[in-house]
Amino acid sequence: AGRQPRQGSDGEADAVSGAAPSLFLRGGRVIDPLSGRDSVADVLVRDGKVEAIGTGLAPKTKPGESLREIACRGLIVSPGLIDPHVHFREPGGEAKETIQTGSASAVRGGFTAVCCMPNTSPPLDTPQSIEFVRMRGREAHLTRVYTAGAATVGRAGESLAPMGAMARIGACAFTDDGDGIASAELMRKILLTCRSVDRAFLQHCQDPTLAAGGVMNSGALATRLGLGGWPALAEEVMLERDLRLNRSIGAHYHAQHLSAAGSVEILRAARAAGQPVTGEASPHHLLLTEEACAGYDSVAKVNPPLRTAADVDAIRNAVADGTITILGTDHAPHTPSEKARDFTSAPFGMIGLECALPLYAKALVESGLLDWPRLLRLMTVEPARLLGLDRRPGLEGIGELRVGGVADLTLIDPELAWTIRAADFASRSRNCPFEGWTVRGKAVAAIVGGEVRHADPRVG
Repeated sequence: AGRQPRQGSDGEADAVSGAAPSLFLRGGRVIDPLSGRDSVADVLVRDGKVEAIGTGLAPKTKPGESLREIACRGLIVSPGLIDPHVHFREPGGEAKETIQTGSASAVRGGFTAVCCMPNTSPPLDTPQSIEFVRMRGREAHLTRVYTAGAATVGRAGESLAPMGAMARIGACAFTDDGDGIASAELMRKILLTCRSVDRAFLQHCQDPTLAAGGVMNSGALATRLGLGGWPALAEEVMLERDLRLNRSIGAHYHAQHLSAAGSVEILRAARAAGQPVTGEASPHHLLLTEEACAGYDSVAKVNPPLRTAADVDAIRNAVADGTITILGTDHAPHTPSEKARDFTSAPFGMIGLECALPLYAKALVESGLLDWPRLLRLMTVEPARLLGLDRRPGLEGIGELRVGGVADLTLIDPELAWTIRAADFASRSRNCPFEGWTVRGKAVAAIVGGEVRHADPRVG
């Protein structure tokens, strides 16, 4: 209590307490996806940085120094996980989640940095609102909290928000997440602005006219249940339009939470043509199909909707072949009373920060599509690049595990079997569709700026 985080050279709090002990991580499987390192080694952390990596290190304490040793045998020592897509609901939705509870949920899932979406109430569409979230993240003193600013005023899709001013104060990307940009002309202006301020645009690919009235995937099941259908075409049409608009602009365009096989083909063709476009997959679109909606369970109601087994296979294969390069949870909390409404009236969204890692591993590693180094690349290096964190002064080496880099690290027990129980989560909400699943793999410690922010009791 009462600790004041230091200021980084870019004006950000680097979230390091001056009293944090140095750390000696002994004998873990050290994976750095960027350099290709994958070997058993020791890691020494001092003053918030990685000071040494090697075998048989024997660090000596300096006068007045406290050195904490953590036995890491059987654990993966990874760069800190980064989630580029979370909803912490503050301001306006604190009954669902706050920046404090969301940050606690993040570090328990192994995430040392997150990017909050701007569809709060009011939306994050001014420099003052961006600064508010940053201040609340500092106060939480858990994970690093970043913000994507709204691209349009009030997220109304009618006029540009002050994107330049938000970028200068720290917005790391722009989006109207929750809604796509319906106007092609406004979309063109947004892409031009994103290019000029060197920020990515994160698109929620959803044509509002095609998705109108839809609450689940369009098809025979929706018809049988009497629920409004939401065609994959709604996602595909907006993605195709945007990529055509961006051909002559060249902004970094990022397609969020892709759900449809057709979208994968559009993304694959654009990347093959050299367009600066990336795509994202979420745990639920890698593991669940529309069948989860068969019992009118509103926990399975998500935007974009769960689709068919063929779509799930397409998303998984797109991750495996490098078409989709980023994983994001789309952690979207709602209160139990909201989710208790009938399926049509209940809000869209699922939570997932605290169980995302083993779910990704289940879909991609246990299936044989990826190994751990490739999985971790999609959760570290790539989201750091998307959000431009690797270019921020004071965050050199974020997303990597290298000597001289910032000591944001995640310790993972890849073999730990456990059962997902939402009641045990730090999140304020419980709308998790994976309740009761037995999974393997868990983040057992999160280290931010050299300071242990979360550690499982198993970690000595």
